[in-house]
Amino acid sequence: MPLGGIGMNRIYMDHAATTALDKRVLKAMDPYFLEKFGNSSSTHFFGQEAFEALEKARAKIAKHINAEPEEIIFTSGGTEADNMALFGVMNSGQGKRIVTTEFEHHAVINSAKALEKQGFEAEFLPVTKDGFVETEKVVEALAKKTELVSVMHANNEIGTIQPISEIGKICHEKEALFHTDAVQTAGKEKLDVKKMNIDLLSASAHKFYGPKGTGFLFKRKEVKIKPLMQGGGHEFGLRPSTVNVAGVVGMAKALDIAVQGMEEENAGERKLRNMLVDSALEIKNSWLNGAREPRIAGNAALGFDFVEGQSLLIMLSDKGVAVSTGSACNSKGLKPSHVLLALGLPRVKCHGSLRFTLGRNNTKKDVEYVVGILPKIVERLREISPLGGEGNVQ
Repeated sequence: MPLGGIGMNRIYMDHAATTALDKRVLKAMDPYFLEKFGNSSSTHFFGQEAFEALEKARAKIAKHINAEPEEIIFTSGGTEADNMALFGVMNSGQGKRIVTTEFEHHAVINSAKALEKQGFEAEFLPVTKDGFVETEKVVEALAKKTELVSVMHANNEIGTIQPISEIGKICHEKEALFHTDAVQTAGKEKLDVKKMNIDLLSASAHKFYGPKGTGFLFKRKEVKIKPLMQGGGHEFGLRPSTVNVAGVVGMAKALDIAVQGMEEENAGERKLRNMLVDSALEIKNSWLNGAREPRIAGNAALGFDFVEGQSLLIMLSDKGVAVSTGSACNSKGLKPSHVLLALGLPRVKCHGSLRFTLGRNNTKKDVEYVVGILPKIVERLREISPLGGEGNVQ
């Protein structure tokens, strides 16, 4: 059996996990692998050539989020940027308390839990059944002196977009720093760190058709953080290691492309997403996880009673359709999604959930194929499911 299904279909609907490198991005990166390969810290012309490209990329990225170039720190991706923000602020001697939510990415949740073990206080705010952080809960949490609040811009599993500007404003009124994980929204939603009251922001290139292993942390220049690692003085002394110039050039190019085409791409993805959701909800005992809007345009987080999501994933894969049961960082585990549990979903329903995330190259034909095979797959799994059968489906 060939990888990707038993037929000729290879339909990718897992863009929240990663995206294909845009060919225009590869073209921009290519010279920095083969010709302009110098170390950007070297003083000879090879090094200066790389340094110039690095700083041009830094300026481009900063402009897209309304930041200053010196406020952009290049990292290996979103996880490192999240860790740098949380550990960097809390270990800089500014305070002892951090507030975050129950449905953050594991890069934030596990960092907050690790900080607890170091003696810091961490509070994890609940979210609504529709997948939103309530600003009133943030106000209540900040009744106690707090140094840092971290709330993701959009959830990586259900795609719901949080009221970031309002939360940031509350934080600043209470003299707390505000960090947001924007890994799912960079290149997909408009970002303005000044208007949105953001002090620190994490992003990752491979979510917007850039290279894997490259990301950035925006850090407002007044914010003090302690480096995670020790080494040379790269990235303003905050992130030692020779900088991945090719990756950074690719990230800047990918963000350029994404921002320029954002409105058109979002409109197309939203139309296809609605078509997928509307058809899927015609299946008995199905549901959408999280509110329909505001939500990332391409995200359709669906659930089906009396079936197991992993089985759905495997059978769709056999038909040439790639989806996810949740976060790609944790989807191989058997534990129910912490995001869905935070919504109050029963554990058995968590296991029946599936995440479709559409992208730049998906078509109406792709969606028509998926909605054509999905009901039959669900029906087949319900017939053999120990969770219930056709007779239990009302």
